[in-house]
Amino acid sequence: MADRNDEEEARRILERVDRESDMAAPVARMARRARDHFSAAEADPDDRIEIWGTRIGRALALAIVLLILWTFFQYLLRGG
Repeated sequence: MADRNDEEEARRILERVDRESDMAAPVARMARRARDHFSAAEADPDDRIEIWGTRIGRALALAIVLLILWTFFQYLLRGG
């Protein structure tokens, strides 16, 4: 009985190592974190105002950062 449990545990560990060693795993994890961040996954699901306020605020923040970066690169390309 203990041998069977050990084999199952070893199989689970090997599968986990295989999943974590996959080169696409960090990219998938980063994409999942970004999706959860912009969809306000951590907000109270019963409070729709908080969810939408968080989503709108984060979308506006992203738009502002992109605008600042675009303006900065335009400035650099014009030669200061």
